[in-house]
Amino acid sequence: MLTALFLKGRLRHDLNEEERSALENAVARTIEIRPRTTLVERGKLIEHSYYLVEGTMLRHIDDRRGERQLVAVHIPGDFVDLHGYAMKRLDHDVGSLTRATLAQISHRKITELIDAYPHLGRALWFSTLLDAAMHREWIFGLGRLNAEGRIAHLIAELIERLRLVELYDGRVLPIPLLQRDYAEACGITPVHANRSFRTLRERGALRPCGEGRIEILDEALIRRLGEFDGSYLYGTGELALRTLHDR
Repeated sequence: MLTALFLKGRLRHDLNEEERSALENAVARTIEIRPRTTLVERGKLIEHSYYLVEGTMLRHIDDRRGERQLVAVHIPGDFVDLHGYAMKRLDHDVGSLTRATLAQISHRKITELIDAYPHLGRALWFSTLLDAAMHREWIFGLGRLNAEGRIAHLIAELIERLRLVELYDGRVLPIPLLQRDYAEACGITPVHANRSFRTLRERGALRPCGEGRIEILDEALIRRLGEFDGSYLYGTGELALRTLHDR
């Protein structure tokens, strides 16, 4: 199923087979885009939303000089612009980090799903509220954590989210964010990001392993440095706790 990871590790178990099939059948088509490609432009009228099947997507806002502030990172199982269903346009751009495969669902079809399956409609609403919860946590990080803490928090969040959809092997973070991407997400300069990664490496928390990927050496330390509490991700928690205890 294209939508097999939707709310996996959260509320997917609460969707019945008919609801899961209805969501799957709502997909009009799939598209593939290349790395670093814009999918949805800020301010443009939109009539469909995209669900991420494979790859990594970014949401960002550009300033007048063209410098980016990343405001979200999306992994498989996420809708990258479901809030556009209600708002009809986005106040930010959505683009790919890697090559990505996305399932397109029209807003007309989403309306039909909500009308026919109110419980599924609440699940779709829940997924947009998860985005809002993550935005609030990012604001906390930008306001209260130092550079190392902000980077550590982002890494810890990505680990937890990947773990919920069973895409984390317990060793390597598979999302190839570059140091400039971390800088743009964490509100610091690329030079500061480079120094922060060096500090995290020297402390034994992580080790770069090429092409933007990171080997996680001490997840517990990363979580402490980032003051990370994954409860805002609203996962079941059982998988994460078991994995951490096994380590």
